[in-house]
Amino acid sequence: MTVRTFTAPIALLTIFAALLATMYLGYASNTEKNLHDFPIALVNQDLGDTIDGAPANLGAQVTDGLVAGIPADKVDLRVVGIASARTQLENGEVYGAIIIPSDFTKRLAILGAGAVVPGEIERPVITVQSNPRVGPYTAGIMSRIADQALAQVQQTVGRNLTDRVTSTVGADAAAQISGAARLAIADPVHIVDVPFRPMPDGAGQGLVAFFYTLILLLAGFTGAMIIHTLVDSILGFTPTEYGPLFVHPPVTGTSRLRTLFIKWAIIGTAAPVLSGVFLGIAKLLGVPVSSPLLLWLYGTLAVIAVGFTALSVLAIFGTAGLMVNLIVFVVLGLPSSAATVPLEAVPGYIAALARFEPMHQIYLAVRAILLFDGRAEAGLSHGLWMTVLGLAIGVILGAAVTFAYDRRGLHRTTEATAALVPARAAS
Repeated sequence: MTVRTFTAPIALLTIFAALLATMYLGYASNTEKNLHDFPIALVNQDLGDTIDGAPANLGAQVTDGLVAGIPADKVDLRVVGIASARTQLENGEVYGAIIIPSDFTKRLAILGAGAVVPGEIERPVITVQSNPRVGPYTAGIMSRIADQALAQVQQTVGRNLTDRVTSTVGADAAAQISGAARLAIADPVHIVDVPFRPMPDGAGQGLVAFFYTLILLLAGFTGAMIIHTLVDSILGFTPTEYGPLFVHPPVTGTSRLRTLFIKWAIIGTAAPVLSGVFLGIAKLLGVPVSSPLLLWLYGTLAVIAVGFTALSVLAIFGTAGLMVNLIVFVVLGLPSSAATVPLEAVPGYIAALARFEPMHQIYLAVRAILLFDGRAEAGLSHGLWMTVLGLAIGVILGAAVTFAYDRRGLHRTTEATAALVPARAAS
């Protein structure tokens, strides 16, 4: 027993704990401060009207006010037409939309006149559409941004409308305006907050896409560890304990590359079965699955990609590969997945991980299949090709490195290890 026996594990655990805290606490601690490039569509359909004998378009003024008032460093405000806004909402490219209707100016003019002329009037409407299918947290962020921006619009429009009514009827007549009418013109715009496409029953407010992603990734990740341990035990490379029993078969001498091929074959055979189990249980639990075949096929690919890559990491790094896999697939993967908090509301170092982290790529594809009708533009295409790329990288690295180990004579035997140690010491 040496000091290193105690200090080495404690040092490793301390580093691991610091990484966990940095990723997970940084991920959720201050979404408002971390907000950047949050995509919102702004649509002005206002046709304008004639007010006091002059043409006016108050919707355009509101649009200009929103563009100027919403901080550009936090929100990517896209002024687009209604068709483009709907397409971007359907593809999950924007997290919400602010829509000014075609009769906005006309209704404001009628509201101003109604303050002094009897008759039925309707307040002008601005619609705020959230996109809950993008993620469970995005609707709340969208509502807060819209509330803050439109509160200023409400105040400005109300003040201008009050001034116009007062100047039109004169100060004496303005004094006779009822309190209810004054309140109406001071707070003239009716803000309607509605989801673009409400979540279907059984979708868990969108969390079902995240958890389906998680079980696919865990199937590949933990499946690789189980297969790695069992196959190495059967081939005699590592001992196995069953309670008090200690079993260590003789070493078979199978090469590293062939051992990796055996492990790949096992996870490849198990992947369609596991994907089918997940799909069947999802259907039994009432999860809405509009494209079951597509989900099964992609689930199979995802399990294979994660499993092959995790097995390659274990073949390359040995025991240390367990920690590498845990960090890559879980510790870094969960915060950068964008499955709960969107990437536009997390620190930049976490958002940067999403460019290559496996969980984010799988989530984009699963979310598109479950919540966006399998639309390629909604993330399926990107997630699919990134999954294939990850699989290719895992296969190439695993095969190349284990082949190089075998060529150098670094076989999995005590003799090879003993021959390697003096060579390292001499170098």
